[in-house]
Amino acid sequence: MNSVLNPGRLRLGVNIDHVATVRNARGGDHPDPMRAAQIVAAVGGDGITAHLREDRRHIRDEDIARIQAATALPLNFEMAATDEMVEIALRHRPHAACIVPERREERTTEGGLDAAGQHNRLAPVVARLSDAGIRVSLFIAPEARQIEAAIKLGAPVVELHTGEYAHAEGEARAVELKRIADMAALAARNGIEPHAGHGLTYDNVQAIAAIPQLAELNIGHYLIGEAIFVGLEASVQRMRELMDAAR
Repeated sequence: MNSVLNPGRLRLGVNIDHVATVRNARGGDHPDPMRAAQIVAAVGGDGITAHLREDRRHIRDEDIARIQAATALPLNFEMAATDEMVEIALRHRPHAACIVPERREERTTEGGLDAAGQHNRLAPVVARLSDAGIRVSLFIAPEARQIEAAIKLGAPVVELHTGEYAHAEGEARAVELKRIADMAALAARNGIEPHAGHGLTYDNVQAIAAIPQLAELNIGHYLIGEAIFVGLEASVQRMRELMDAAR
C-alpha cells in the first residue's frame, strides 16, 4: 500500500537503480536494491524511483515487486513508452509511471522526452496507464512546447530535466535555473504538478529546491555514489537537510 503524499513538503524521491548496477556487475544478489529501498524509507525519503530498462542493465523484472513489498513508500516506475513496459506497469500498478526517452547505447537518460513531437505515440500510453489508476509523469526538457504537449496529453505530472542546469557554470547556470523556474510556474498554472531531477548534487540542489512550485526532486546517481563513502543513510539525510533549508 502506498503512503499518502504530503502536499506541503518538497518530496525527495531516491532512485536506487545504481545499487542494482553494482549488484549486476558481479552477479548474485548483493547489494540488494530492496534493502536500499528500506533504508531510504527509514531515513525519511518520500519515494523510490526505479527504471526498468529494455536491456535490464540495473533493475530487473523481479526487483519491481520486491521493492514494492519492501516499504510503504510510493514507487515511481521509470519506463520507455513501449508495449512491453506498459504491460509490466499494468501488472505491478506502481503509484506513478514516469515516461522517459531511452536509447540502448546511452549510459543514462540523456535529455528529455519529446512529448511535443511524439503526441500520437504517447497518447495511448498515457491513457492506458491513467485508466489503470497510475499517475503518469513525463520527463521533459524545461520548454514551453513540452509543457503544452503534457497539457494536451492529460499528464498530471511533469519532471523537468535539470541536466543542463547541473552541467552549466556561471551565467549559463543562472539562465538554466530561470528556465526551470519559469517552466515549473507554467506547469503549475495549468494544473500540472512539476517535479525535477537529473544531475542534482549537494552543491547545486538548493537553488532548484527553492523553486516554490516544485513538489518533488528525484535524485539517484549522486546519492548512491556518496553512499560508497558515508553510507546511504547519511547521504539521503544530508540531501534532505539541504532541500529543507532551501525552503
